[in-house]
Amino acid sequence: MNDQHYDVIVIGTGPGGEGAAMKAAKEGKSVAVIEKHHLVGGGCTHWGTIPSKALRHAINRMLEFNTSPVFRNALGSALRLSYPELLRSAESVIARQTAMRRDFYERNRVRLVHGHARFLDAHTLEARFGAEPTALTADAFIIASGSHPYRPRDIDFDHPRIFDSDTILSLSGTPRSIVIYGAGVIGCEYASIFRNMGCKVDLVDTRSQLLSFLDDEIAHALSYHLRDQGVMIRHNEEYAAVEGLPDGVLLDLKSGKKIKADALLWANGRTGNTQHMGLEELGIVPNSRGQITVDESYRTALPHIYAVGDVIGYPSLASAAYDQGRFAATHLVHGACDHHLVDYIPTGIYTSPEISSVGRTERELTEARVPYEVGHAYFKSLARAQITGRTVGMLKLLFHRDSLEILGIHCFGDQAAEIVHIGQAIMAQQGGANTIQYFVNTTFNYPTMAEAYRVAALNGLNRLA
Repeated sequence: MNDQHYDVIVIGTGPGGEGAAMKAAKEGKSVAVIEKHHLVGGGCTHWGTIPSKALRHAINRMLEFNTSPVFRNALGSALRLSYPELLRSAESVIARQTAMRRDFYERNRVRLVHGHARFLDAHTLEARFGAEPTALTADAFIIASGSHPYRPRDIDFDHPRIFDSDTILSLSGTPRSIVIYGAGVIGCEYASIFRNMGCKVDLVDTRSQLLSFLDDEIAHALSYHLRDQGVMIRHNEEYAAVEGLPDGVLLDLKSGKKIKADALLWANGRTGNTQHMGLEELGIVPNSRGQITVDESYRTALPHIYAVGDVIGYPSLASAAYDQGRFAATHLVHGACDHHLVDYIPTGIYTSPEISSVGRTERELTEARVPYEVGHAYFKSLARAQITGRTVGMLKLLFHRDSLEILGIHCFGDQAAEIVHIGQAIMAQQGGANTIQYFVNTTFNYPTMAEAYRVAALNGLNRLA
């Protein structure tokens, strides 16, 4: 065994681990990172955010081509690409992301050790990659080991037609039909992806409404447009059994329904990557979903061991994980951190059309008895949306009736995840500068999607008595 000591050891090279390692290194600390896979980047780069969004982009471009009379007439027929062909478009993006992130570690002189990390004691761990483990010691640790899809034991995930959100990327053909169990963010995104490829899609939701954390109007709009595209949504269902067949999968629901499809995607929950890490022996006991409890500074039960990202649960976003890593490293180095995650973290959901929101919902404001008003801008009335043909969607502003302070921003439609940040920037201003008056008094480029803010602000002001 090689014994080497560092100021900080980071476990995991996803967004949380990268943020922590880069911050600690730039503060002058000696840093090592442990990565159990042979490439850096974590689930975000290789199985989650990057490949699924690249796949979505490729499918949307194919759809755009096929719905354009000019392009279709030029080709003489519709463009048909298989699922593996479309997924190939993600390979170059993943390769570029991986190379760029590996370069970050090299430039900042962070040692990269491949292997599964396991604590031997409170200041020693081993990284095992193959037969020979590497032992390392450190003054402090940051666990950013991420998460993996939750797999019930009674489902045979070795069956060639049963997938989770990681293994769906290895699907070797285009199924004619697919049943997706779980209608959270991942389930809804893949429902859009497969439906836009022409697959018959059954989306099974264990709850009564899609993405209930969203503003109700936005959630209902998503349901309407998924159904309008041909997705069969089944609410308030629970599985009884999943049977893999030679020619497909049979999902048996407790309600008595049976759904047969060419493939099944299990998208119901994730589990923190904390198994076999020796945490319990240190007094750090993950919960039933493998998640680690931390304080406001991201410290675990042992104050020199921190945890960030998916392994601590909410909000389970790549963007938030990176910031958590930076904040944890700042606290580790300085003993305090003045920065913290913003009160309202933006949500980006890459369905088609996409969704993004920041701030409070109508339901939350009503329950809190906050006097608010609503301003809408429907994309079908915007010149830019008419030019691009992406007229489905809206921007919705919630603001205080008296102070005009922006309380919530909710967007549904093309480029929603980009559009929301304009409002987020104004919403975060202090000293009375966070009102919708900004949008009324600002000149926007024309034609743009950003112009929706002026339209929505004027619409809202017109509702005031």
